Amino acid sequence: MYYRTPVPRSARIIHGDIVYHVLNRGVRKMKLFKSKKDFLAFEEVLEEAIEKFPMRICGYCVMPNHWHLVLWPEKAEHMAQFMHWLTLTHASRWQHYRNAVGHGHIYQGRYKSFAVGSDQHFYNVMRYVEGNALRSGLVEHADEWKWSSLRRRSTSVGLSLLHECRGPLPDNWIQLVDEQVDQTELLRIRACSEQERAYATEEWIEEHGLE
Repeated sequence: MYYRTPVPRSARIIHGDIVYHVLNRGVRKMKLFKSKKDFLAFEEVLEEAIEKFPMRICGYCVMPNHWHLVLWPEKAEHMAQFMHWLTLTHASRWQHYRNAVGHGHIYQGRYKSFAVGSDQHFYNVMRYVEGNALRSGLVEHADEWKWSSLRRRSTSVGLSLLHECRGPLPDNWIQLVDEQVDQTELLRIRACSEQERAYATEEWIEEHGLE
C-alpha cells in the first residue's frame, strides 16, 4: 500500500505576484512516472489546470518520482486553488488508470514551496529546475529531457503552457542551464526547499514581509 500517515504542518503563507518554486514527490520516493503516457498525462493535467485557474507557469520539470514547478500567481489565493486541483486530479487519474483507488496516497504529503527573490535568485531557480534531469544523469544535455519547460523552449513546441518569465531569459539560456548552478547556490536552493523559506536577499525578504 502507498499510505503514509500525514504529519501536521503549519499553515502556508503565500503572497500574490511573487514567484514560487513548488515541489512534490511520490510517497516513499515511489516512481510516479514510468512511461511516456505517465509523463504526458501529468502535462495534460497542467494544461487543464491553467485553463481553469489563473496561474503563470514560468518553468517546470517532471522527473520519475517527483516534479518541480516555477509558478507566478497574481493573487495569493490562486496558488492554493491551482495546486489543490492539480495534485488531486493527477492523483485521482493516476489511481484510476492503475485500478489502485483506495490504496492510499501517491504523494509524500503536502507540496513544498518557497518564495523566489528577483533577478539572479530567479534565474538560479529556473536553471536548477530546468537542469534537474541533467544533474541526475538522465541526459547529456538538459534540453534533451522531454518533460520540461526547457525542452519546450528549445523546440518551440507547446509554448502555450508557459508564461513569459518575470524577466527575459538570456540568449544563451540553454547553455547556461547545461552549465548548472554552482554548488553553493545549489545547496542554498535545496535548503530553502526543505525548510520552505524564501530564496532571496535579506533585504528582499524583509521588503516582502517574509521573515
